[in-house]
Amino acid sequence: MVNLDDAIIARLESHGETFEVLLDPAVMTLLKQGKRIDIVEYLAVEEVFKNSGKGTRPAEGKVKEVFGTDDISEIARRIVEKGEVQMTVEQRKEMLEAKRNQVVSYIAANAINPQTKLPHPHLRIELALEEAKFHVDPFKPLEKEIDEAMKLLRPLLPIRFEKSKVAIKLKGDDYGRCFDDMVRCGVIDREEWTADGSWIGTMELPAGMVQELTEKLKHKTKGSASIKLI
Repeated sequence: MVNLDDAIIARLESHGETFEVLLDPAVMTLLKQGKRIDIVEYLAVEEVFKNSGKGTRPAEGKVKEVFGTDDISEIARRIVEKGEVQMTVEQRKEMLEAKRNQVVSYIAANAINPQTKLPHPHLRIELALEEAKFHVDPFKPLEKEIDEAMKLLRPLLPIRFEKSKVAIKLKGDDYGRCFDDMVRCGVIDREEWTADGSWIGTMELPAGMVQELTEKLKHKTKGSASIKLI
């Protein structure tokens, strides 16, 4: 549990009342990385304040009236998500840049141009989102940010999420050095070893990652890997 002197303040104003909780600054880093956390583990004290600096509490019964619960975990989560978290301009800038990059990277890896069957470059997606005036929220779940970004992108780009299935053949000696790249990109759903010692398998992965996986396997096998769309 963080020391009170090192804690940051999350504040929500609602129903004419102010609600504050004191948090470990590490929460900002974890949220920046898009990680799901149990807020209670990062509270400096398991209390809701009206003014944490003065140590005053909201009027009796006000917390239950506003939040509909006495569960400190749920209350703290809603204060962090819907309120304001005390942080430096630099911290907020870093969080926004990291979250935006997560959104763009996910779309670049998982979406394709249905006209060409190829992924859109990272920069093209980024520029289109700028044109659409897409703004990220550091506390909104990544899935919701991606949904919002796709709604804004569709009028500007031919784009959709799509899965692809590929068949891969590797020399036996290459399998070990290629395995991690394959499982990071998708799911192997069938595999077998042939009489000549080669590995063959099929896997499903985001369509936008087919090219990346192909390049990685070709590089690690000096061009001997065979990857074909099914």
